[in-house]
Amino acid sequence: MVNWIWLFFIVAGFVVAAFQGKIELVTEAVFDGAKSGVTVCFGLISIMVFWLGIMRIAEDAGLLQKLAKLLSPIVRALFPSVPKNHPALGYIMSNMSANILGLGNAATPMGIKAMQELQLLNKHKDIASPAMCTLLALNTASITLIPTTLIAIRMNYNSANPAEIVGTTLLATFISTLAAIMVDRWYRKRSTPPGQGKG
Repeated sequence: MVNWIWLFFIVAGFVVAAFQGKIELVTEAVFDGAKSGVTVCFGLISIMVFWLGIMRIAEDAGLLQKLAKLLSPIVRALFPSVPKNHPALGYIMSNMSANILGLGNAATPMGIKAMQELQLLNKHKDIASPAMCTLLALNTASITLIPTTLIAIRMNYNSANPAEIVGTTLLATFISTLAAIMVDRWYRKRSTPPGQGKG
């Protein structure tokens, strides 16, 4: 559906520009957009490489394992249907740890692996299990301590204080995570399929 919306906007832009005799403005905007995209990407590469390096150091120093241990009781409460010591729990904790540190790109592979493991536990292969829905909700609305990508974008656009959004981002992501958990629990109570566990 989103693809059709974007296609509509693009075609509408070309049609309106053609009717007004300003098709050159569309071409100029396309090239300016492509130039900005490349500039932003190069800026993001540098900050992502830096934070991925920090993450690797934290992982080697055992910081991620300690963070995962802190998250363990929360994860067990949120995913009661996943057996203890199942590989899915490890991937879920790694995914959450990376998201908390603002490393969404680093969290993605862990999230995919967690979903694959949860699908192995899923009795109804054509329907997402409650645990899979919970993971998706948490991954989308995760609490973020350091919004790495946003800081990088603000640095690219010469913000006077790129890191000033840390406090508001933390508050916003805390609220979004709480809302995601509440909505997830509400839907879980209302629409758990027959024979599907509530975890």
